Amino acid sequence: MLLSNNWKDYELLDTSDGEKLERFGEFIMIRPDPQIIWQTPKTHVGWRTAHMHYHRSSHGGGSWEVKRKVPERWTISYEDIKFHIRPTDFKHVGIFPEQAVNWQWTMQKIREANRPIKVLNLFAYTGGATVAALSAGASVCHLDAAKAMNQWAKDNVQLSGLSDSSARYITDDVIKFVQREKRRENYYDAIIMDPPSYGRGPNGEIWKLEAELYGLIKNCADILTDNPLFMLVNSYTTGLSPMVIENILRAELLPRFKGQENAIVTSGEIGIPSSTGFVLPCGIYGRYENK
Repeated sequence: MLLSNNWKDYELLDTSDGEKLERFGEFIMIRPDPQIIWQTPKTHVGWRTAHMHYHRSSHGGGSWEVKRKVPERWTISYEDIKFHIRPTDFKHVGIFPEQAVNWQWTMQKIREANRPIKVLNLFAYTGGATVAALSAGASVCHLDAAKAMNQWAKDNVQLSGLSDSSARYITDDVIKFVQREKRRENYYDAIIMDPPSYGRGPNGEIWKLEAELYGLIKNCADILTDNPLFMLVNSYTTGLSPMVIENILRAELLPRFKGQENAIVTSGEIGIPSSTGFVLPCGIYGRYENK
């Protein structure tokens, strides 16, 4: 398991009985997490002094209980990049802290390439991977089906002092966009994707990961350059093995790029260590990379 353990502005303080206690900058939150089926005594003071607590509703969704005043949004940093944090109605706050381990890898790959790198970031959310890639010197096409998320990503790019970087923001259905890029013969050196388990596009398109993932990766392979740097696939789908993603990448990418003799495919879990010694699993990844 790869651990996201280099944060200073974020900390997983404790985990117990379906909830996680987290610090984002100076503010402490309690949020639900279905992976946490273990119970601990909850001795950390943060359980009693948290600023906000998200409660799930029995009818779906949920709401925040504000225990101590917090600003509408605030800023946290990871190395030299910055993000706006804003609690949403769906318990999300604008970043997935565990993804820092993928941001770090992405930045390293781009910096070590020693050539211009063009990145396509799919299901790009608020732009964590976009900001990371831009900060390493890449140009990025950021795509998400939600216009509000793309604006949030623009704000994060500006906040990180990267407004002059080469970035474009697309609000569209991922599959349709990738197919159009193929027809336009528009190619990328690296592709990042973080597809949801289930979702709807801007025009009501239905997305189911199990039905769409293989075809998406296959189509994305068609818009990689002849000398791709990497493809990174992340997933939070419960029950999906990392080896499934690894097998798809092996099946589709290794035969296509036989000239990359040092290319490898890896997969595994990512997680966050807590200050109490427990490790919270936070999804899986698969990587194709040219070594």
